[in-house]
Amino acid sequence: MLSAPAAQAGSRLLATGGVTQIEGAAGGGLSPWAVLAGTASDGEISTTASITQAQVDDYSLGMAGVAGNFYNRLEVSLARQRFDLDTLGGRLEQDIFGAKLRLYGDPLYNTWGSWSLGVQRKRMVDGDLANALGARDTQGTDIYLATSKLWFAAMGGRNLLTNLTLRSTRANQGGLLGFGGDEKSARSLVVEGSLGLMLAPSWVVGVEYRQKPDNLGVAAESHWRDVYVAHFFNKHVSLTGAWLDLGDIAGLADQQGGYLSLQVAL
Repeated sequence: MLSAPAAQAGSRLLATGGVTQIEGAAGGGLSPWAVLAGTASDGEISTTASITQAQVDDYSLGMAGVAGNFYNRLEVSLARQRFDLDTLGGRLEQDIFGAKLRLYGDPLYNTWGSWSLGVQRKRMVDGDLANALGARDTQGTDIYLATSKLWFAAMGGRNLLTNLTLRSTRANQGGLLGFGGDEKSARSLVVEGSLGLMLAPSWVVGVEYRQKPDNLGVAAESHWRDVYVAHFFNKHVSLTGAWLDLGDIAGLADQQGGYLSLQVAL
């Protein structure tokens, strides 16, 4: 059995792998969830590719990523972020190497849901601007613990997905402005939460909230939030749209706008 080839992926139910968040992990748009990417169940391997574009008042963010799911136990991901400073001028880029291990449970049928432990190793391509703003480092590692649970017939007969993520991080604006700063260099423990209501098996609407550290004296950092809708055309293709409220970024206030992400899973 150990030497047999992995089964073709596709056993998991529709939408149970979530979508791809902006750092390349399976989850919502802003936060990683305890679910793993793709369609693989036990004994299967699957891959996922995604592209994301977000546009707020003075900035735009593009992300391209790939992820692998090994036996519904381990997720490995790689993402490249491109952050354009449309008003200030310039571009920042970041590579993110991620891994997520499912520790326990299942989001559908286990009383306590699913629990996963993840890491995201982040490295800026060019850290000159981050250093000028007071960042201590241009690379760092986020560590997070996530739990996800699907509650059947929870609201008006509709299924409700809940997720809570605790993240240990030094990242400024997710790492796009470096790590640590003149105000604080040590790690912060922050909270991220998501709700998703399944209007139909292929349609999900929800909200997300992501708490952020505030390390840089010259660039106060706001918490992130969104309202999203995701459509799963089938097990392999999904499209997510969202309204974003990212608050202050690098001295420019009240950054709001739209988000669109396409995911293909095999």
